[in-house]
Amino acid sequence: MNNKRLRDVNLFLITDRKFFNATCYLYLAFEAALDAGIKAVQLRERDLSTKELFDMAVWLRELTREYGALLFINDRVDVALSVSADGVHLGNSCLPVKAVREIAGDKLIIGVSAHSVDEALEAEKAGADFLTFGPLYETPSKIKYGIPVGIDSLNNVKSRVKIPVFAVGGIKPDKVKELRAAGADGIAVISAILTAKDIGKTTETFLRLLK
Repeated sequence: MNNKRLRDVNLFLITDRKFFNATCYLYLAFEAALDAGIKAVQLRERDLSTKELFDMAVWLRELTREYGALLFINDRVDVALSVSADGVHLGNSCLPVKAVREIAGDKLIIGVSAHSVDEALEAEKAGADFLTFGPLYETPSKIKYGIPVGIDSLNNVKSRVKIPVFAVGGIKPDKVKELRAAGADGIAVISAILTAKDIGKTTETFLRLLK
């Protein structure tokens, strides 16, 4: 059921307000990306208080509804449920998939961040609906996970799991073709879109390459 809700998603745009002088500019950036056709947004602001995160989630929920896009909240099942988000994305230090499923049932699509084949297999076995896998290329946001896992690892994961796999980590438009060839169902990006001079056109470029 939840995998079907991901059928039209091939590009996740992840938040990072540190690229902007004020939060309002982040909102304008996401509105431009949604207007260009993006279908999934992931709220990832780990240093915010619960109230601040909730307020941002409320705004993004309203915006994603307006554009018919899915909203995912990193880690916080309580915030996701409170704003009627579509899903959560879980890291290694978060609640296990089974616990989230017991709390939320089928109300939330559950994504899990994996950095190795073993982690990917474990997440699928636990009941995850999809994976983000990486980092595929060097990127500051994923530096704590070590060296890039590489295209061969992505291909290996795709040959061993049945749930959708989204590539993540340092992805630029010129990398999309090889990621698709390696089996990626889609990609997740931050800086490639949020730091672009024209966010709308850059989003459209990614979406065109992903078709």
